This record gives sequence, structure tokens and C-alpha cells, in this order.
Amino acid sequence: MKRDDTGEKGEARELPTGTRRLSLRFVGQVQGVGFRWTSQRVADRSGCTGWVRNEPDGSVSMELQGTDDQIANFFGNFQQAYSRFPIDYRIDEKSEIEPDPASVDFRVRF
Repeated sequence: MKRDDTGEKGEARELPTGTRRLSLRFVGQVQGVGFRWTSQRVADRSGCTGWVRNEPDGSVSMELQGTDDQIANFFGNFQQAYSRFPIDYRIDEKSEIEPDPASVDFRVRF
């Protein structure tokens, strides 16, 4: 079972060695520019799981899970996705959290 938009978890699975999960908060020009949908597309291509959502204060929260290579691939591809239409954003908060074995895809949350 996959996560639904409310965050319901799927069945636990064995995670690849070295899997990490990051809790991130993005600020700047992050709402109204396709940030969440671009995040989902790039995460899917990078093999990352997790979720992203807009916050009432104008920031965007994300949990991103994958190996070091997958996470690096995500950030490289995300930056490239906005290279022709640059947006002004930065990571305001970043922390390591416990990987979630039930995280099976990357979702936009509402």
C-alpha cells in the first residue's frame, strides 16, 4: 500500500544500506512557482521517497528519503529544473530524522 495524500503509510520494507531521511524547510519564492510538483517529479526520477507541502507562513516543508547518491541526485536535478526559470529560495532548516521503512513514494501533501 502507498502513502495517500494524508500521509497514510504503506507496508514496511527493508531499506537500502545508508538510507537517510531529511526534514527540510524551504523559504523564499517557493509557493506559486510549481515547487511542490517539481519536487515530486525530481524525487521520482531520483528514486527518493517522502513528501512536500505548502505551509501557511509561505514556506514549504519536505521530508526527503534516499541514499546519499539519490539525495545528491535530487538536489542536482532540482537545481537544473529551475535553471531556465530561476527562483529565489533557500533551505532555512535541515535536520536528519529516522528513515521510514513504510515510505514508498514521494507525495505532494495538501
